[in-house]
Amino acid sequence: MQETRSFGELVRFWRKARNLSQLHLAADAEIAQRHLSFLESGRSNPSKSMVLRLVEQLQLPLRDRNTMLLAAGFAPVYDEFDWNDGEVQPVRDLIEQFLERHAPFPSLAFDRHWNIQFANSAVQPLLAGVSRNLLRSPINIIELSLSPDGLAPGIVNFAEWSGHLLRRLEVQMQRTQDPKIAELIRRARAFGARSMNGSASGPELILPLRLRVGDRTLSLFSTTTIFGSAGEVLLSELTIEAFVPADQETAALLLAQRPVSGAQGNCRNRAHSGAHSGG
Repeated sequence: MQETRSFGELVRFWRKARNLSQLHLAADAEIAQRHLSFLESGRSNPSKSMVLRLVEQLQLPLRDRNTMLLAAGFAPVYDEFDWNDGEVQPVRDLIEQFLERHAPFPSLAFDRHWNIQFANSAVQPLLAGVSRNLLRSPINIIELSLSPDGLAPGIVNFAEWSGHLLRRLEVQMQRTQDPKIAELIRRARAFGARSMNGSASGPELILPLRLRVGDRTLSLFSTTTIFGSAGEVLLSELTIEAFVPADQETAALLLAQRPVSGAQGNCRNRAHSGAHSGG
């Protein structure tokens, strides 16, 4: 969608998406409003430094910064690799080690469209009863978590947890303006997710995922980690989500499932892999 727009059109698009006036953006970028107006209308062409200044002030994701540079006639400055490229092998190994060291507590890593790329060995036991169709690559967390064929029937606090996921999608949509995120929002709402302002008894300090597995209910807090200093597109869009027990019973249940020392789970999200999760 945005790739076909001119540089000026993209500046205007993102300025409005950020609810900024020309005067406000120009002041933040320390340029004249007239100059910004000329850039948006196409009457002036930006320098590379001007493009980089504007994308910084607009707080654009790295992918969209590259798009802006291309639209202005400049080469992208942020690399974009594939997970199979040798350049990211050391980071990929680090991610896999990080996730597996979190076992026996579940953790996973997903891309900008909520497709799981890595998961540790503690995830698979949580997926009993999930439809095989949802475990085919790419495995999407929103579909897996909220679909009635996925984890949804086992999520005891479905209204609160689905509302939490929906809110995260809405925040991401505000930041990225990604049409695929808009589609995920639509899907989440179709599954019954609604924006929540807390339960009837008031919002919890930290919202846990309460997931019924067999005849037990696990209560898990989630924490998210991003590569804040990432200078590459793929890594900048990766989110690591790690779950920790919210009560002693959950901790005891998960610790009892600790694998034999030296055992390793399959952390890559491949079509034949069983190590996936939704959270």
